[in-house]
Amino acid sequence: MAADDALKREIDDYVDRAWDDLVDDMDSLVSIESVENLDEAKPGEPWGHESRRALDCAVGIADKLGLDAHNMDGYIGYADLAGASDKQIAMIAHTDIVPLGTGWTFDPLSVTRKDGYLIGRGCLDDKGPCVVSLYTAAFFKGRDLPYTIRCILGNNEETGMGDVDYYLKHEPEPAWLFSPDADFPVICGEKGGFSATYDSGAIVGDVIVDFDGGTVGNAIPGLASVTVRADASKLPAATDIDIEDAGDGLAKLTAHGKGGHASLPAGTVNAIGMLVDYLLDNSLYGQKEHPFLLLQKAIFSSTDGSTLGIAATDDIFDPLTCIGGTIRTKDGHLYQTIDSRYPKSTTGEYLRKTLTALGEKYGATLTVDMDMVPFYVEPDSAPIQTMVATYNEYTGRDAKPFTIGGGTYSRDFKHAASFGPNDPSIPTPSWVGPEHGPDEGISEDALKRAMKIYIMTITRLMELDL
Repeated sequence: MAADDALKREIDDYVDRAWDDLVDDMDSLVSIESVENLDEAKPGEPWGHESRRALDCAVGIADKLGLDAHNMDGYIGYADLAGASDKQIAMIAHTDIVPLGTGWTFDPLSVTRKDGYLIGRGCLDDKGPCVVSLYTAAFFKGRDLPYTIRCILGNNEETGMGDVDYYLKHEPEPAWLFSPDADFPVICGEKGGFSATYDSGAIVGDVIVDFDGGTVGNAIPGLASVTVRADASKLPAATDIDIEDAGDGLAKLTAHGKGGHASLPAGTVNAIGMLVDYLLDNSLYGQKEHPFLLLQKAIFSSTDGSTLGIAATDDIFDPLTCIGGTIRTKDGHLYQTIDSRYPKSTTGEYLRKTLTALGEKYGATLTVDMDMVPFYVEPDSAPIQTMVATYNEYTGRDAKPFTIGGGTYSRDFKHAASFGPNDPSIPTPSWVGPEHGPDEGISEDALKRAMKIYIMTITRLMELDL
């Protein structure tokens, strides 16, 4: 116990000394708008130019900290601290982000320090934790390590996770890995992930001229707009919907909802759903457009899939969720995306069949964009118990491993879990936004404590027979 106390004091001193430099490095990374842009894809920049810049920045931070840093052709990177064995204890975080979106009161492309919080796109998900992982590894420089520490620097987590596909084709699996891209205490399982797109067919143009909402399919949209053939002055007012004359006999309606992560729909308000309700309530549709709006009504009338016939739950995971993420108009077609997180009691194939049949009822076709099966690691395993015990030791809690609806990198590895840094047990002020939302932020004290937990956890994982 005395040895642990001495190590904790050493860890505390290290975190305090390094913290301002760490926040400066976070700011350098946050300043890069590293949203996937496949239109810019080319050799060395498979996810676009800004994504490559962010990866280069993270590799540069690792190199500055004295880690053996590598960039794998722009797909992904890693940084090592060699141990006696080539077996690795790894952390994986990512340098890409979701689009900035709207509603920010702080600059999304810089780190703002306010009242003990760090605000900016990526401070929580996942540029802040990425930098923390590098500084965590740097703590161990000059120490005798049974295993090699590896920091994997992802660059495509928010979209297709093609970076990990590339990584696993070229590098061995770690003996144990955790991802600082989730919540404490320890996430030992993740729901299946199913995303698809409904195509209305060529129906647009009678009343609906253009419908656009959302930024990515895995986020609940806080903003959406639709342009219709109507006299704006005669349309009834509606809460949180702006109505303006768009000229040439057109009216533009803009809905302001409350966005959030697709796996956590509670408390959100889907802006696309707001407009679908308005259009249906006020008969703002043509004969061909009406069926697709009714299909959308079914999508937006629940977030548990019950109005789509796909509701499910089991004894391991929370109930299924399903949301509508984006709506786009192209060549007279409407394209509505859906995102579902499903438990082990159902399958992606069942969702595909059910949702395909539902679409056909309304004249729409379904294309499946992604289907990831559920991921689960036994919570009684030694690494999981080491992680949760260390968290409980630092927090005084008696928390247990749990499962989530979100998808993290952990699901792509054989021996892995997700481990903070967000701590739901810490109250968050209303002006601090969530991951994927405006004013995304995290408590400095919480992130400092997470770093201390990571250092102590790696110390203890080094003692296991992995």
